[in-house]
Amino acid sequence: MANHKSALKRIRSNDAKRVRNKYQHTTARTFLKRLRTTTDKKQAEELLPKVTGLLDKLAKKNIIHDNKAANLKSSITKYVSSL
Repeated sequence: MANHKSALKRIRSNDAKRVRNKYQHTTARTFLKRLRTTTDKKQAEELLPKVTGLLDKLAKKNIIHDNKAANLKSSITKYVSSL
């Protein structure tokens, strides 16, 4: 257990950040799944900017790696164009 006030505060803030990052990551995965399971091109084209924006935000905040975000955006863009 931590002995200093600053260490206790760091534990609290790290826990809060972990919960927030986990929530954002699962939300992005849900939107990715929703986009990949849709068969309607119009609906997929509406979802695409929202999902790419989520992925960009996750990459910017280092929740996911930049290259992973780029690979995911590439694959979903290919999928939407193939519909």
